[in-house]
Amino acid sequence: MSQPKDLSQFDLLVSIVRKLRAPDGCPWDREQTHASLRENLLQECYEALEAVDKGDMPKLCEELGDLLMQVVLHAQIAQEAGEFKLADVISSITDKLIRRHPHVFGEVEVKDTAEVLRNWEALKKEERDKSSSMLDSVPKKLPALSYSQEIQHRAARVGFDWEDTGGIIEKLAEEVRELKEVSNKAERAREFGDLLFTLVNIASHLGVEVETALREANERFYRRFAYMEEVCRQRGINLSELSFEEQNALWEEAKKK
Repeated sequence: MSQPKDLSQFDLLVSIVRKLRAPDGCPWDREQTHASLRENLLQECYEALEAVDKGDMPKLCEELGDLLMQVVLHAQIAQEAGEFKLADVISSITDKLIRRHPHVFGEVEVKDTAEVLRNWEALKKEERDKSSSMLDSVPKKLPALSYSQEIQHRAARVGFDWEDTGGIIEKLAEEVRELKEVSNKAERAREFGDLLFTLVNIASHLGVEVETALREANERFYRRFAYMEEVCRQRGINLSELSFEEQNALWEEAKKK
């Protein structure tokens, strides 16, 4: 296979992946399975999210390419095993997009995003097994905060949610009180989980995406703590030997940078 001149074609990507999986292709690619690629797929998703969070569009373009390659590779593995083809993947998502947007491709009229979401959930309900929960399709492998926010979003679509943040704030205070009152480790873990769950609900009402908010908080902590370490190196002092008050003063200094 000679090196092509036009690198922008989707069909070319498919043919490259097929070549990598061929008997005379790449040994590493030939050994891969759906299971062995699981962490790669997850990693590519996180790298794309990081590019989104940073607003780095050239990086996002690159990471979306890596993610697309994972899709094509999984489809190629599936085709070889007689499971499904890439055409089936494309057909499935195309059909789903049309079916779930009757207000665009049909005669249904909607007035706002909230109505779109209600219709979306109604359509998904028709597609589900009658005995299944509307929460079943939320992947349990999601990070716990994302999973919590998504199942709460699903419940809110059918009206099971607080009307405003006032009631949730009262619920938060209740959860804090309950956390203070428990003494054993198991109960403390349960009450802390309830507290986190309530905080996620507050975030949803405020329009905050919890995973992004926590990642950004983690990044701020990293930058500030790294600043503290660097200042200590420059001043010839050991961070661990400083009192908490001295460390906190450095922290406040870092926050101003």
